[in-house]
Amino acid sequence: MGPNCESLGQDISPSSNPLQPAVYIVGAGPGDPDLLTVKAQKLLAQADTILYADSLVPRQILQGIRPDAERIRTGNLTLENILPLMIERVQQGRSVVRLHSGDPSLYSAIFEQMQALAAANIPFEIIPGISAFQLAAAKLNVELTVPDLVQTIILTRISGRASAVPDTEELASLAAHQASLCLYLSARHVATAQAKLMQHYPAETSVAICFRLGWPDEKIRIVPLTEMAQVTEAENLYRTTLYIISPALDPHLSSRSRLYHPEHTHLFRQG
Repeated sequence: MGPNCESLGQDISPSSNPLQPAVYIVGAGPGDPDLLTVKAQKLLAQADTILYADSLVPRQILQGIRPDAERIRTGNLTLENILPLMIERVQQGRSVVRLHSGDPSLYSAIFEQMQALAAANIPFEIIPGISAFQLAAAKLNVELTVPDLVQTIILTRISGRASAVPDTEELASLAAHQASLCLYLSARHVATAQAKLMQHYPAETSVAICFRLGWPDEKIRIVPLTEMAQVTEAENLYRTTLYIISPALDPHLSSRSRLYHPEHTHLFRQG
């Protein structure tokens, strides 16, 4: 095993577990082990090999794995290091869990992994996970789609070193919708993001700064849009931070959906 490999036992040969040799791309959620899906827990408990980004996935997520399971930390590896490890182990008849934080469909860089696995004829399956915006809404006790106020959720980010945002998705143009906007991977550019948001959102719009959701050192701050950058910088809230900018965060809201209103009829509830 290389320097990133760990095992609680010496034998990492394929076991008699029922998993087929394949790569299982699993969403670990934001960090709270209790928010793993049942399917994710089952896969983690049965897998021969688990690759995980140790900078984004807390060790608590691995508490239910097999004692003899091989663990490979990928925080300091490139795709060129990671792919051969997964391909080799599946070809040896092992089951591999590739553990990603949050949900694999959002900012997880699985597109190129899937392409390479398919090219190598390696079977894979994707298992969704809870995304940070969902946990944030739960922690804040809010619904991000409030009737007659906001009915759209935008998940986006600002351009950074790793990924450029297309011009058609520029943050200021998305802010023009004044939707519930969930801003990922942007804390290092928070001042720029704030300036773009203030082109369209009222200055008093509430912003939830959600730092390391689901981790033991989680912090959530609700501030006016005008203080978004200042609070981020003053409290050093840079690592794994999500911003939610939304009129739904207004604590004085009063609204009711028509769905369960006595005057609203449908196929299963007649007037």
